[in-house]
Amino acid sequence: MNLSIPTVGRATVFVLALLYTGLSFGVTTSTPLSAQGGPYYTATLAQPADESRAIAGGVVWACEGNTCVANKGTSRPSRVCRGLAREFGEITAFTADGEALEEKDLARCNG
Repeated sequence: MNLSIPTVGRATVFVLALLYTGLSFGVTTSTPLSAQGGPYYTATLAQPADESRAIAGGVVWACEGNTCVANKGTSRPSRVCRGLAREFGEITAFTADGEALEEKDLARCNG
């Protein structure tokens, strides 16, 4: 009994893998936030970010200096903030859809 994948099957698997990679890369490098009407989340870090892009709190962040921005995620803003704080350290300000986190929520984010 021969259990090997036929050549046509291998080519199909290769093409599907290549397509998936291209699509997933396209999602992470999609239209800039400014072209979409601005970011949903904006965070100000206590220290400048070492990286310009990162995934934290379930969203892809674009950072420049002390400011990081991201599109809307599926988690509550406080959870997104906490994920970012774990990645980059203390956050001094955090807004979601133009609304700033309250002081107590920002303290929890950093805690």
